[in-house]
Amino acid sequence: MQTGILKPALAVYTALFLVFLYGPFVVLAILSFQSGPEGGPQFPIVEWSTYWYRQLFGLVPATRIAPLPIADGLLRSLALAFMTMVVSTLLGVASAQAFRQRFKGSGPVFYLIVLGMMVPGILVGLGMALFANLVGVDRAWWGTAFVLHVVYTYPFAFLVMLAIFNRFDRSIEEAAWSLGVSPVTTFRKVTFPVIFPGVLSAMLFAFTLSYDEFARTLFTSGPQLTLPLAIYGTFSVEIHPNVFAFGVLTTLFSFALLAVYAVLMVQSVNRAKRVPAEAV
Repeated sequence: MQTGILKPALAVYTALFLVFLYGPFVVLAILSFQSGPEGGPQFPIVEWSTYWYRQLFGLVPATRIAPLPIADGLLRSLALAFMTMVVSTLLGVASAQAFRQRFKGSGPVFYLIVLGMMVPGILVGLGMALFANLVGVDRAWWGTAFVLHVVYTYPFAFLVMLAIFNRFDRSIEEAAWSLGVSPVTTFRKVTFPVIFPGVLSAMLFAFTLSYDEFARTLFTSGPQLTLPLAIYGTFSVEIHPNVFAFGVLTTLFSFALLAVYAVLMVQSVNRAKRVPAEAV
């Protein structure tokens, strides 16, 4: 009796959660198809049009509503996210590899690493800005902001890889060592293919968290703004449908990124399953 009630309740809860999660995106998509060049976030739609999408790419005549400053900001955000992803993933893999064995001071080191994701971003950003001014370092997206992005995303990559290594079968490595294979070759040929699905997850975490990070970038990016800061500056006074159109495009980009991640994940999991058999 209880099971018969529980399943429908879980189904209703899941449906409501999905509506809560994707409902704003649906509203955003609807409002992005308003006619232009005038208009605002009004509902219902009077006339449907792709004007605001064309305005993003400069395909319509100039009006009083300026195009979003996405070109330079988008490139900076992508570059910053890519650099953060590479460094955070490398640090996460190396740190998790070190934590596979107990060492003196491992407890304090663990909490010191995790502290980067727990401290409020606005406080860390303000502190970095004050420190940069104190020592005479220019604030820039590729310098001070990059450091804070790594400090923030590195713990996520570390925890993902720590969970992967906790489920890792050491006998595979021991079999390679017993055959005289060096530790470096064992990691490259045996360990890394098995943990690669976790590496992909760490990379996705680091990239997405850095790409849309706002608080830690606000005080440390300097005069050259990243995409979240540039977009915020445009609608801090008045909101226009070009922001909604850009939101739809960035959401579709995120879905495309997840699709690529899913394909790579399936391939890496299948490859990881073949590694133990090949090692034997």
